[in-house]
Amino acid sequence: MIEALSFQFMQNALFAGLLVSITCGIVGSLVVVNRMVFIAGGIAHGAYGGLGLALFLGISPLFGALGFSIALSIVIAFLTYTNKERTDAVIGAVWAFGMAVGIIFTDISKGYNTDLTSFLFGAILSVSKGDLQLMGAVSVLTAAVAAVFYKEFLAISFDMEFAKLQGLNTKLFYTFLMIMTALCIVACIRAVGLILVVALLSIPPFIAEKFCVRLSQMMLLSAVLSALFMLTGLALSYMFDLTSGASIILVASFAFFLTKIKFHFCRSKSRS
Repeated sequence: MIEALSFQFMQNALFAGLLVSITCGIVGSLVVVNRMVFIAGGIAHGAYGGLGLALFLGISPLFGALGFSIALSIVIAFLTYTNKERTDAVIGAVWAFGMAVGIIFTDISKGYNTDLTSFLFGAILSVSKGDLQLMGAVSVLTAAVAAVFYKEFLAISFDMEFAKLQGLNTKLFYTFLMIMTALCIVACIRAVGLILVVALLSIPPFIAEKFCVRLSQMMLLSAVLSALFMLTGLALSYMFDLTSGASIILVASFAFFLTKIKFHFCRSKSRS
């Protein structure tokens, strides 16, 4: 594995994994504590519409997914903020709409771009300099926003009604959170793809939540776990010639199940 680091594509993959880990640690923690994993899934699959539209217009697929997913996140924020009881129906509609738009625009585009598959399942080993710049920009932006507005995000995450009574513009920060989720999803596309990105957003924070008492600690540990899963998955994919995105998520999934089993037995012993 050490000799592989001499290759530029492996160095790019390593940097991409670390940048994505920072973003997922921050945004994923907020997604998990706000119970928005299903919403993140809707945005992720809906972003396929942006990929299809980008293919039709002949522009960068990542920029197409970025614009489309941000637009979807704003729509979701508007529709679910005051009516959370029907969130599942809204997400289902947005999910289906995005996928349908992507398929239609792919159908009417001239030729078929096989590279589109890499955006669905990830291709971290083919990350370009432009991809790294986008990931870096998203990492810096999400970290800065989370640091500056940490108290506001903490307030809406644990008691939105009380935060509203205290004069906080909860709708604005709820929308900010949705947009940050969209940015995180687009940054992760090259690493694990739209199909698997929700796992990377939710598994590290879920594990970190079991060991942390503060949101800031959870974000930090989530980022560390994400980086660990990334590095281990990359090593496995290189050694055994496996798909990198699936390898990363498989490692994360094993850690998830081991954590669940451990805490299950701990509870059983404490009760007995």
